[in-house]
Amino acid sequence: MLNNGSGSDLRRELNFFDSTMINVGSVIASAIFIVPAAVAAHLGSAPLILVVWIFGGVISLFGAVAIAELGAMMPRAGGQYIYLAGIYGPLGGFLYGWTAFFVIMSASISAVAVVFATYLGHFFDLDAAGIKLVAILSIVLLTVINCFGIKLGALVQNGFTLLKMVALAFLVLVCFLAGRGMTSGVTPELPAIDFLSPGAALVLAMIAVLWAYDGWIEITFIAGEVKNPEKNIHRSLIVAVIIVIAAYLLINLGYMAVLSIEQMAVSSVVASDAAAAALGPAGAAFVAAAVAVSTFGANNGFIITGARIYYAMSKQGLFFRSFGWVHPEFKTPVYSLLGQGVVASLLVLSGTYEELFTYVVFASWLFYAMSCLGVIILRRREPDRDRPYKTWGYPFTPVVFIVFAVILIVSAVAEAPRESLIGAGMILLGVPVYYYWSTRREKTAEDN
Repeated sequence: MLNNGSGSDLRRELNFFDSTMINVGSVIASAIFIVPAAVAAHLGSAPLILVVWIFGGVISLFGAVAIAELGAMMPRAGGQYIYLAGIYGPLGGFLYGWTAFFVIMSASISAVAVVFATYLGHFFDLDAAGIKLVAILSIVLLTVINCFGIKLGALVQNGFTLLKMVALAFLVLVCFLAGRGMTSGVTPELPAIDFLSPGAALVLAMIAVLWAYDGWIEITFIAGEVKNPEKNIHRSLIVAVIIVIAAYLLINLGYMAVLSIEQMAVSSVVASDAAAAALGPAGAAFVAAAVAVSTFGANNGFIITGARIYYAMSKQGLFFRSFGWVHPEFKTPVYSLLGQGVVASLLVLSGTYEELFTYVVFASWLFYAMSCLGVIILRRREPDRDRPYKTWGYPFTPVVFIVFAVILIVSAVAEAPRESLIGAGMILLGVPVYYYWSTRREKTAEDN
């Protein structure tokens, strides 16, 4: 019989505000400073750009309202690992946790840490080795901070999330003022788009936007430490996505106030170009500081949440036993945090984090789709099960999200078939590892 991984040895200290800030801070990292240029290049029309950002946010919201049902039903540490294991069996959950530990979460932490260090290099003279060192030091610092209690980690998260929101609000304001409050790039013309083409610009733009919204699920991983999870999990998921939608729309409008769509489309650093147009030479420094703050805060969220996945795996006897150990005073999974930090730091040193992340970029959406499908499966399999929160718009919302997740997965495979095949192989490598751990667990149970 599996341990339920409920996280009863963790401490429920996070309130609704903490939960929402963790989600908002995890979503808004560096994408909004870069992705709008790619979207502008694909679409070439301000109204269509805004529609795609709204639509991408709505799709993400549909995913949030669906998976929130699972979060309210199973408010335990581990999030998707717990859901997938409960719906598809232990192997389904393990493959997600295995992939998260070695690639999805660890590679994300590595990549975001390098972005943080790179933008910090605007203020300090950092060569390639220096950037790697600063990136690793940031991972170490955040890992150590989070070993001293979830509330301390949440305090850091709240502070940096609020700071990044203030910075973004300031950027939007100065852009509006510099553009005399007018969005000069917004024109009524819509380009002709071949909606039937698999490589259509609209699809590519939507993929970029959905990636920018990724991270809205983070609070589910630490559900075992959220107060009143039956209410706060789904509320924080939904409110966080709504906040991000509003923020992304305002930021795009700010860019358009000082840059034409053509200028946005050819910019490799659209936020810096917009800030330079609004603030002059000081704009580049402001954006560098904003990106550094944003990525540092986002990584804190990834580090907090990711460690709870491996903690839950350990509690079910499917990972290193030490990862399930919780500090008696601080009530944090210390070894799970440290193990994650070691893997992420090694990926920074190796420089392979981007390649690894490319290999399984479709995997995150595969697991999202499986989780949303799980809502439908459980409704049919266990109709009488207690559901403190039921998915708004069911079954429309989860079905729509699944459809778009499948489109994104298919597009990713079509664009990078070799990388996707390697990624699938990396996930499947978890199968023999699962059987090793499950056999070991059964042997331990027999010995006891």
